[in-house]
Amino acid sequence: MVRSGGNHAEQGNDVSNSEVIEGVYLSSKLDLEELFADVFRPYADKVRIRLPRDIEDPSRIQFSVAWYPEKEAFTPYPNLRLVSSIAAGVDSLINCPSLPASAHLTRIRDNAQADMMAGFAVWQVVWHHRNMGHYLQRQAFSTWDQQNLSVSPKDYTVGVLGYGLMGKAIAEAVAALGFPVVAAVRKQPSEAPAAGISFETGASSIERVAARSQALINVLPLTPQTENILNEDLFNLMPTGARLIQLGRGQHLVDEDLDKALASGQLGGASLDVFRTEPLPEDHRWWRNDKILITPHHASDSSAAIVAKQVTEAAIAAVDGRVPENTVDRTQGY
Repeated sequence: MVRSGGNHAEQGNDVSNSEVIEGVYLSSKLDLEELFADVFRPYADKVRIRLPRDIEDPSRIQFSVAWYPEKEAFTPYPNLRLVSSIAAGVDSLINCPSLPASAHLTRIRDNAQADMMAGFAVWQVVWHHRNMGHYLQRQAFSTWDQQNLSVSPKDYTVGVLGYGLMGKAIAEAVAALGFPVVAAVRKQPSEAPAAGISFETGASSIERVAARSQALINVLPLTPQTENILNEDLFNLMPTGARLIQLGRGQHLVDEDLDKALASGQLGGASLDVFRTEPLPEDHRWWRNDKILITPHHASDSSAAIVAKQVTEAAIAAVDGRVPENTVDRTQGY
C-alpha cells in the first residue's frame, strides 16, 4: 500500500500557502506517523500532521490523512475540509459513519504504483497461462515433467475488471505480451485503446468480459454495486478451467463460491492478493489449496513521497476553497 522513502528533491514541494495547515493521522491499522513523518518534513512550512493524542485544539485541524479509521475517528474535528486516503482505495473512509459530508475526500493516484501493479498482474497471467504451479509441485519430488504448450498467448484472452489508472496500466502491459485483452468499462473511453485491447461497455459489461476470459483480473473499486461481484453466477459464465486473479478488495469475492468453482473444475486456479480478513488466518483452508496462489496484499505500493506531495497540495486547495485533484465522487465510490 505504501512504499517509504523517495527523492524529495525530485518529487518537489512546489505548493504554496501562507499559513501552516493543521492535520491529523487517523488509522486503526497502521502507524501513519511512523510511515509518513519523514516524507512530510519537506512540507513543514505548509502542513503539520500529528496523532490524535498530540492535538491540543481539535478545532484547528483542517485535514486528515486516514486509512481504516475508527467509527468515530472524525467526530472530534469539527472543521475538517479534507480527508485523504493514503492509497487509491477509499472504501474504508466512505464507510466510516463519522466521515464529514462537507469535507473533500481524496485518494492517491501514483503512476509508479500503477506500473508496479501492472508488473504483478503480468506475472500472474504468465503463471497461470504456463501453469507454473505444476512445476513447483514436481520440483518437490525431483520430477522432470514437461507440459504441452499448445495454447499461445494470442489464443488466451485476459479480462480486466476496472479500467482506471491501475486497470489501464494492467491491460496495456498484458496486451504488450501478445495476449488479447478485453476490459469492462461503464462507457467507452474517449482515448483509443492500445493495440490488442478491446472494451465491453454498459450494464452487463462485467458478465460479458467474464464470458470471454481464460484469465480474469479484478481491480474494481469496492462499491455497493461491486461487492460480492466475484460469485458463482460470474464464475459459471467463464470458460471451463479459467483462472481468477483477484487484486481488488476482499469483499469483491464470495469465498464459498470460489471454493465450489475450484472443486468442480469450473475454475482451474486462482491468485488471491486480498481477503475479507487480513492477515489471512494461519489455519485458513486456502493456504493448503494447491490451486490457489496467495500473496499478502502486496501487489503494489504507493510511494510515501507521492502521498506527502499530493496530500499537501490537496490540503492547500481545500483550505483555499478549491476542489482538490483526485477528489472522489462519493456516489460512485471512486
